[in-house]
Amino acid sequence: MVKDSWFTVQEIDDKTYAISEYGHWEKVHSFLLIGEEKAVLIDTGLGIDSLRRVTDKLTDLQIDVITTHVHVDHIGGHKEFDKIYVHEGDKDWLINGIQGLSIEQIRNDIKREITIPPPLTFNPNTYQPFQGVPSGLLEDQDIVDLGNRKLIIYHTPGHSPGHLCIYDTSNGYLFTGDLLYDETPIYAFYPSTSPGDLVNSLEKIAHIKNVNLIFGSHNTLGLNPSIMEEVKHAVQFLKEKQLVTFGTGIHKFKGFSIQF
Repeated sequence: MVKDSWFTVQEIDDKTYAISEYGHWEKVHSFLLIGEEKAVLIDTGLGIDSLRRVTDKLTDLQIDVITTHVHVDHIGGHKEFDKIYVHEGDKDWLINGIQGLSIEQIRNDIKREITIPPPLTFNPNTYQPFQGVPSGLLEDQDIVDLGNRKLIIYHTPGHSPGHLCIYDTSNGYLFTGDLLYDETPIYAFYPSTSPGDLVNSLEKIAHIKNVNLIFGSHNTLGLNPSIMEEVKHAVQFLKEKQLVTFGTGIHKFKGFSIQF
């Protein structure tokens, strides 16, 4: 297993790794999926330290980056990789940044609640979020073939306009980005979010067949797929009670919560 001063590398199986940043309050995960012909890296974390240093120890194959969504904590290492893919809905954010989100706010968020020593190269006062033109765009139901391992792309807007989930057909792994995770609320209260889209996206992924494990981009690794029954209940409850709108607060369910 790879030992690293900043990242925690956990083996999901011998071709799948979670690369986590537990020393930061976001507790964000990136995921490396290795096929026979190439590898895919789902997100690239905060950019506090070099993710490439870790991925190069895990595979010699070409690594393509699939971006679940263009928020700072998911694109920090994009500059280290040549092939970056994103959904059309988040393309403008990747190129131009998120309108209305100041660099001061980004730097304040990146430097707070760090619990292990970051690398000496990290200076929050000069931190710049990645901006760049993607190599290509991904759409709903696209299939990404890694060689003997196929990934199905699901467009799941709500947390961001171009948010994506990725289903690994070989193993039944569902990577849900910031659409579904436990412990802390799923965010749909920013002006750039859409409560209605988020609830519809949750309903969409709850009906994906043959899911064995769910990997959100924050907090606990590997949620039991039984949580999807609670997701279906939550969708019905929120719609019936007309709570799917900004300002209704935090809604708690068994295993997860949502903030509008």
